[in-house]
Amino acid sequence: MPSAVSKQALPAALKDAAIAAIVAFILFLPIIGMQLQPGSGGLDVNFRLPLVLIGAAIVFVGRLLLGLLGSRRRAPRAGPSIMERVAAGVAANGRWLGLVGILFALTMPFMPFSNRYVVDVGTTVLIYVMLGWGLNIVVGLAGLLDLGYVAFYAVGAYSFALLGTTAGMGFWYCLPLAGLLAAMFGLLLGFPVLRLRGDYLAIVTLGFGEIIRIVLLNWTNVTNGPNGISGIPRPSFFGLDFARSPEPGTTAFHQYFGIPYSGEQRVIYLYFLILLLALITNFFVIRIRRLPIGRAWEALREDEIACKALGINPTNTKLTAFALGAMFGGFAGAFFATRQGFVSPESFTFIESAIILAIVVLGGMGSQIGVVLAAIIIVLLPELGRDFAQYRMLIFGAAMVGIMIWRPRGLLAHRSPTVLLHPKGGPRPADVPPSVKEAGA
Repeated sequence: MPSAVSKQALPAALKDAAIAAIVAFILFLPIIGMQLQPGSGGLDVNFRLPLVLIGAAIVFVGRLLLGLLGSRRRAPRAGPSIMERVAAGVAANGRWLGLVGILFALTMPFMPFSNRYVVDVGTTVLIYVMLGWGLNIVVGLAGLLDLGYVAFYAVGAYSFALLGTTAGMGFWYCLPLAGLLAAMFGLLLGFPVLRLRGDYLAIVTLGFGEIIRIVLLNWTNVTNGPNGISGIPRPSFFGLDFARSPEPGTTAFHQYFGIPYSGEQRVIYLYFLILLLALITNFFVIRIRRLPIGRAWEALREDEIACKALGINPTNTKLTAFALGAMFGGFAGAFFATRQGFVSPESFTFIESAIILAIVVLGGMGSQIGVVLAAIIIVLLPELGRDFAQYRMLIFGAAMVGIMIWRPRGLLAHRSPTVLLHPKGGPRPADVPPSVKEAGA
């Protein structure tokens, strides 16, 4: 029977693959097949037909495999797949996996393979993990599609940049203010979109993110326009700076502890700082999803009409999701500003929102560990592909498409109910004696 199914599916798969290869050949011909290079009389065109043929052949083989795998996937499966069992196992043992991950994150800067580059990449991963956990409140728990999350990231960064450079305030004083301002902008976004759902909500949030970016670009008196803001103060370790030669009357970190100066000290401190902020974000999200407001978010995600029937106020539920998600985006933005020492509107484009949303969707909406795994994949894939020069983003995009075809609901998508009517190990209605039922009634 399987051989008969494959024989029937093979001609259709070959035809589909041939059409895809022809289209790819036509598209690759001007993009890859023609290269401008300096010549004797100006610019000459170098034709690279072999590369075009190789690309078309790869498309043909890939499309053929997808067609054959799709025909097999239509057959009913006896049980859950391997990844579904893995996702269920991760959800059941999330606490232990989280402890192992925290232990690895704490010791990573001191491992033999670690250096300044590894710690810096780890810091970038943790920034996106924190942003993913913040957006997971809005998208994963409340089910509200937000394409403008980078706006809150920008508000937090510029809030700290302006307060730090004009008012002379330090990082620890500006951090809660940046989160508060970002939460206020979250409420500002939440009010106009209360009646919108799905694609319409996504379009409005996308427009909100672009409005923030354009305001930052054109309000030159405050934001310095496209030139950005530089000279942002760096965070200190309980008043100890990480400078080689501190200002008169102050003590540097290496002087206080009597150790040689190293440029990696600031990098490691920033790594542990974002790790602390990310762990606080994770702890907050895990705790709040067990409270009534967290359960209201999950109910809103499943069915808004049923929420209203149960007496849940969808207005307050949406506003709290937007405000809290924006607050953590503001915290991450403040850290980004103090890490870079410079912010500009070019750092807060739509592509950042798309990357953060891709982390949430790829990891599995509502999954905290899935966000960590997706952030590692999305940050490390382009880094590992630097040797492929201009083709690394093409490889990255192909890997993303392959993962979403293989796991359309996310790598660790597994929804387990927050509240169980019959907890594990507890008595069920059939096991309760009649006398107890009558007494309870």
